[in-house]
Amino acid sequence: MDYKPRLQAKYKNEVIPALMKQFQFKNHMQVPVLKKICVNQGMGDAIADKKLLDVSVSEMSMITGQKPVLTKSRKDISNFKLRKGMPIGVRVTLRGDKMYEFLDRLISVALPRIRDFRGINDKGFDGRGNYTLGVTEQIIFPEINIDKISKIMGLDITFVTSAKNDKEALALLKEFGLPFKNQK
Repeated sequence: MDYKPRLQAKYKNEVIPALMKQFQFKNHMQVPVLKKICVNQGMGDAIADKKLLDVSVSEMSMITGQKPVLTKSRKDISNFKLRKGMPIGVRVTLRGDKMYEFLDRLISVALPRIRDFRGINDKGFDGRGNYTLGVTEQIIFPEINIDKISKIMGLDITFVTSAKNDKEALALLKEFGLPFKNQK
């Protein structure tokens, strides 16, 4: 059986024609594509408590379905008792089927579970067609058991697209179903 994620099929059947019509692309290869999703969790508290990193690694692997990589500090900062090479965070880069599955769960399950949710801010674009979204609590993901968490930590989710500018990237992410605040 050949399995395709729901959003991958949606991209092929709905998003490409809509964006070709909106931006008058001549060829479907000009349509921007979602290349990867990077999920990052920085923990400054991990300097004092090493167990936080283990908990974060297990939570991140439950959320994304992929084992995260530890990120290490690049330089010494004496005020924070930080040494070069100390692990201070975890990150995961999702591509392909896992990327589409994560995006599907984020849009349909996780984002609606945020308290007082009115849409995500459209100010997180970097000028080159990439969008970063900050999530303040990891408990919005249904994979996390609220009773077993020791500390509420946030994470950053970056959507890397092949869009030439922010306007194309915004249109691509809106077509996927990301609920932006300022819908026009």
